[in-house]
Amino acid sequence: MLDMRRMQILRAVVTSGSVTAAARNLGYTPSAVSQQMAALEKEAGITLLDRTGRGVRPTDAGRLLTEYATVIGRHAAEAETALAELRAGRTGRVSMRYFTTAGAPLVVPAIAALRREQPGVQVELRLFEPDDPVLEVKARQADLALVVRERGRAAVDGIRFVHLLDDRYRAVLPPGHRLAERSVIDLSDLAEEPWVAGETPGPCLDPVLDACAAAGFTPDFVVESGDYATAQGFVAAGLGVSLVPELGLAAGLRRPDVVIREVRNPEPVRVIQAAVRAGTTPVHPALRALLEALRVAASGTGTGTAPGAEAEA
Repeated sequence: MLDMRRMQILRAVVTSGSVTAAARNLGYTPSAVSQQMAALEKEAGITLLDRTGRGVRPTDAGRLLTEYATVIGRHAAEAETALAELRAGRTGRVSMRYFTTAGAPLVVPAIAALRREQPGVQVELRLFEPDDPVLEVKARQADLALVVRERGRAAVDGIRFVHLLDDRYRAVLPPGHRLAERSVIDLSDLAEEPWVAGETPGPCLDPVLDACAAAGFTPDFVVESGDYATAQGFVAAGLGVSLVPELGLAAGLRRPDVVIREVRNPEPVRVIQAAVRAGTTPVHPALRALLEALRVAASGTGTGTAPGAEAEA
């Protein structure tokens, strides 16, 4: 294997025309340069330099290696520049998993902002429902995943959770409903109503069930829907009431033919966090830039957000 450093010294000798001049330019002694050239010739198995008086002239082999050394030097400089860009977070590739209702109100503005500020960063986006994206992050198949996860839950080995926002649920009522005139509804007021489920069993339905249990009842689901847009349609048709998180009612997702009201006693909330591998954020600037873009986008949703990215241990 040829020593790349010695090839660069050969290039300096050929370019300057003598061992002495190359040594002066490189800050070496002439004897040190001569020793490096002797070692490179041994590695190459062929003479690289012919002495001509006080100077040297490259052999065909020496000229060949000098040309390659020039190319290698250029690529090395390009590699250093690319690494500097990567370290600064101006380039890189990150993969993210997200769920449906986080797409339009949270992911879209975050990616748009990231592309404006860091156009060299590429983001691979994939919808993960219903799979568990934390396992993909842990297995290094993804760098970040948006998840609904309560604070204080048991830690996941090797995973760090960064809080983005608290997504509060709102009551969705059909037009002309008896509670539509109220600005805020006690959750218990919906106990006897038929319900439309806006999600399948899992982390997004759990806050609704827990809040209803705290209010002393179990909702009577007469319609099951897999998304909030369809749930609103069923409510508008008068089949029942529903609870939908604010992200599910963001611009473009809210139907004009339903009534939206705040809920209290208690107010259901789903906590949206970003799952990343523990220890990756400080050494992955592109990932850090994506997390910051998500945090800023979360603060602009109008839902409950933390003043800064906050991580569980």
